[in-house]
Amino acid sequence: MHIVVALRLVPDLSGDIELTADGADLDREWLDLKLNEFDDHALEEALLLKEQFGARITAVGLNVDGIDRTLQIALARGADAAFKLAVDGDSDLSSRATAPLFGAAARELGADLFFTGVQTPEDLFGHLAPFVGAQLGWPSFSAVSRVRFEGGDVLAQQEYSGGAAATFRVAAPVAIGVQTASRPIRYVAGSQLRQFAATKIESRTVNANIEATLGERLGLRRPDRNRSAAMIAGDAETVASQLRTLLIERGLIKEIPA
Repeated sequence: MHIVVALRLVPDLSGDIELTADGADLDREWLDLKLNEFDDHALEEALLLKEQFGARITAVGLNVDGIDRTLQIALARGADAAFKLAVDGDSDLSSRATAPLFGAAARELGADLFFTGVQTPEDLFGHLAPFVGAQLGWPSFSAVSRVRFEGGDVLAQQEYSGGAAATFRVAAPVAIGVQTASRPIRYVAGSQLRQFAATKIESRTVNANIEATLGERLGLRRPDRNRSAAMIAGDAETVASQLRTLLIERGLIKEIPA
């Protein structure tokens, strides 16, 4: 099995976030980027399949600032190859806009499986895996927490609310949006990172058209922080009484006359 894993860089929300003057986007000039958390889990799940079943892994990412280091780390973790995909513009292209690019890469690399994270913090249009599946005519599954091979088929465990899960059997090729790897993400030793630090990441051009203008972002704003939590202290009867009063004041429940 050949697995192509899409790795995307997203804003590091632990740093300072500023908006542009028109309030329609993040100010990206000094914005720190990091590997999307869900894509990190997608790579780990692919590595587990390599260890258990002998799969081959190719990591791909958009040719933006910082992607070389991300792909070098993917090689250090165990990916067999890594490429950056030629693209004009910034790193904030939506999943819908870049699905033709990642889909073309999967097709041209001869992938049996396409892995990516289930979502990103700033994806306005949804998930990449279903879009790539639609581009290629492949079935797709999202919110997947475990993948394995059995009898030439792919078994994908999909998570649901309330702790429920279902396992689907499907023939490859298939696109999968990984929510969490079936094991914790591995630690990469410094010696391994140094080994691949000088690796030149090849840039490839694939036969795909990116439609960057699929919707207009009208504006962004910071969360409203004017309100704070109400701390209720006392015994159970006191807490219940105060909680009842708060719910009535906010119109969430109606007081019934005695």
